[in-house]
Amino acid sequence: MGEDIEKEIPKDEMSFFDHIDVLRWHIMRSAIAILVFSIAAFVFHRQIFDTVLFGLLKEDFPTYKLLCYLSDNYPGFEGMCIKGMNLTVINVDVAGQFSAAMSLSLLTGFIASFPYVFWEFWRFVKPGLKQSEVAKSAGIIFWTTLLFVLGCLFGYFLMAPFSIGFLSEFSISEKVANNITLANYVGFVNTSVMSCGIVFELPILSYFLTKVGLISPHFLRAHRKESILANLILSAIITPGDVSSQLIVAFPIFILYEISILISAWVNKSNVKI
Repeated sequence: MGEDIEKEIPKDEMSFFDHIDVLRWHIMRSAIAILVFSIAAFVFHRQIFDTVLFGLLKEDFPTYKLLCYLSDNYPGFEGMCIKGMNLTVINVDVAGQFSAAMSLSLLTGFIASFPYVFWEFWRFVKPGLKQSEVAKSAGIIFWTTLLFVLGCLFGYFLMAPFSIGFLSEFSISEKVANNITLANYVGFVNTSVMSCGIVFELPILSYFLTKVGLISPHFLRAHRKESILANLILSAIITPGDVSSQLIVAFPIFILYEISILISAWVNKSNVKI
């Protein structure tokens, strides 16, 4: 339906409500894709919980094994080894396990369908761009998907393990046991993965914000110190007290910010030429 409207009416002659109708169909198709993948994830929810989610609580998790190897064999990485999790996940709600399965299935469905969802978004935005702008945006679906997936992997294999490892060992008293609710644990892991996936889209966001004039390379360079400080503070909060682990978490964000500055400068230069 939405495609029929776009074909029948030139883009520059479409009314506001025509655009809304087209957008509605893009959103509906995206929602269906997310729903299909979410249902598939729910069917295999037990395997996902045991292998993926609760894998973070096992000593043989790849990140913990790597940290222990670095701690045992390389100077400067001492104390990074995480052995055993001093916490227990409990369910305190009647529908708690079902709600957790639904929450994780929806997140898995969104991550799995992300390339298609962004493709639908790009189909809606693309007709409003100039031909030269479309040409310069070649490969945007690939790069956006790649950055999102890398961000999710970063959140799962680095952000979440460091945070869980540190917080499970932190104690204010021996009288306090680390019994966390299932909903809290699932929400924590989901937030870690999704937030990193979104943060890794910083270069893409920089491209679009520079394109519409909301930011500039000068603005990003002027606020570089503040971004570095915020990044280090965040890394210090979610990782143990050693510098090595903080740098492991902070370094990719530094790189993304610098890439964002380069992209913003490139877009700004292109706009000046036009």
